[in-house]
Amino acid sequence: MRKKKFWLWAGGVLALVLIGLTVAGIVLSRRFEPFIKEQTVLYLEKRFDSQVELGSLTVSMPMKSPLQVLLNKGRGAQVKVEGRTIALRHQGRTDVPPMFAMDRFLFEVDLHTLWEKPAHVRIVRLEGMTLNLPPKGERPSLGGGAAPEPEAGTGEAPEGTPAVIIDEIIADGTKLTLLPKEETKAPLIFDIHKLKLTTAGPGVAMNYDAELTNAKPPGLIQAKGSFGPWVAGEPSQSAIDGNYVFEKADLGVFKGIAGTLSSKGKFSGVLARMDVEGVTETPDFRLTMGGEAVPLRTEYKAVVDGTNGNTLLEPVIARLGSTVFECRGGVVRGREEIGKSVILDVVMKEGRIDDVLKLAMKGGKPFLTGGVGLKLKFDLPPGQGEVADRLRISGNFDLRDANFTSATVQDKIDEFSRRGQGRPKDEAIEEVPTNLKGTFSMADGVMRFSELFFNIPGADVDLKGRYRFADESLAFRGKMRLEAKVSQTQTGWKRILLKPVDPFFSKQGAGTLLSIQIAGSRANPEFGRDRGIDID
Repeated sequence: MRKKKFWLWAGGVLALVLIGLTVAGIVLSRRFEPFIKEQTVLYLEKRFDSQVELGSLTVSMPMKSPLQVLLNKGRGAQVKVEGRTIALRHQGRTDVPPMFAMDRFLFEVDLHTLWEKPAHVRIVRLEGMTLNLPPKGERPSLGGGAAPEPEAGTGEAPEGTPAVIIDEIIADGTKLTLLPKEETKAPLIFDIHKLKLTTAGPGVAMNYDAELTNAKPPGLIQAKGSFGPWVAGEPSQSAIDGNYVFEKADLGVFKGIAGTLSSKGKFSGVLARMDVEGVTETPDFRLTMGGEAVPLRTEYKAVVDGTNGNTLLEPVIARLGSTVFECRGGVVRGREEIGKSVILDVVMKEGRIDDVLKLAMKGGKPFLTGGVGLKLKFDLPPGQGEVADRLRISGNFDLRDANFTSATVQDKIDEFSRRGQGRPKDEAIEEVPTNLKGTFSMADGVMRFSELFFNIPGADVDLKGRYRFADESLAFRGKMRLEAKVSQTQTGWKRILLKPVDPFFSKQGAGTLLSIQIAGSRANPEFGRDRGIDID
């Protein structure tokens, strides 16, 4: 009986203690809630130089915390803080989106550290966060309401900011937007579905580990590095560096090209301007308007300018098959554009024409092999049409010692060379090399040649004309100079019959000078006297 009474008495005491601890937790939470809210808002205002809009903030204390207070003489009490619907407007600006906006934040803090410097927060969780960074130099003067600005680049917290050390920040699902300086440019937007920051504190850089699925082209990006310290007066000047890996990016989402890209590299700088360098590998790069896939590798250095959304390439060294070329230029996106414009200067010193033609020509092997050099300007605006219809190219090229892969075409070239040298029956003249030089432009799926110089042993041809990609048709007109006279291009009785007309065609130092045209198709060109075909 006594034992039963003892347990009843002990249970009652325990119940009273639990009730007391619960009540104590509620009382302490309500007592400290205004203070914690005040300190939280003050920290955000001062640290980020912003006007804080806070929908609600609640403080709760787990049951063990009041007990810890009793056992540890007032130390060790943990409180949980939850805030909802938060917006931070940088220096009170209402003409741009809030610099920070969050659906919800959560953190735990030891009560006793609130009166110590620095306060210590083990982990902060941010949900539904968006980060909008304005460009450098667009900061309104708010008079006495703005916090003092630190010297740009120092990362020091403004005077009066509560000192806080944060061990870890989890901000999965964050959206980062870099607002452009020019209104006509579109912002840079990064969707980050996993983000972890560690060792955050005033004047201290944070280590980060991020993972995101790139929207276009779709693929997985993993990045690690350091971020900060945060520059409250100029957020876009906050430092960032790291390494990244981009895997299995499907280039097929860009109309006109296909392939699977992977890339890795490093970057450093500030949010407004990052220097990036790395390599890309696309083993199956191809143009959908063409045919065969060709391995494409690039080594690049670039500057990503967050103030206007431009990416400046300086330079890109690309290898297409066995051909190496260098690109300089930029990638620019306008506000109303879906996608980006690519504007490049391309230089190829020792390339292979067959590598280039594999991309552009349909049906098996390219029709030409040989060395090529070129300089061109490349302008690809965004849009929904085929690449060949949108692409604008102008430049010049030099094709050296080339041969046609079509036996039919090469036989015609060989025969042409024999006749041009005045040796129409000499079968030892075969597989003669072709040299081409030209100045061209490409637009609306048509390549136009303002100058096209064609040279084989025994003949020089100066042409103007065009090549249409859609139907692979040829239309060229110009002059042909032969070493041989007209009669020497023939055999038998024709050779004798044509001797009287030789003087009429032997002009300007040429054995024969003729006006010619080339018509037909790429696969079956038709050579003949100029009959005035349309070359436009």
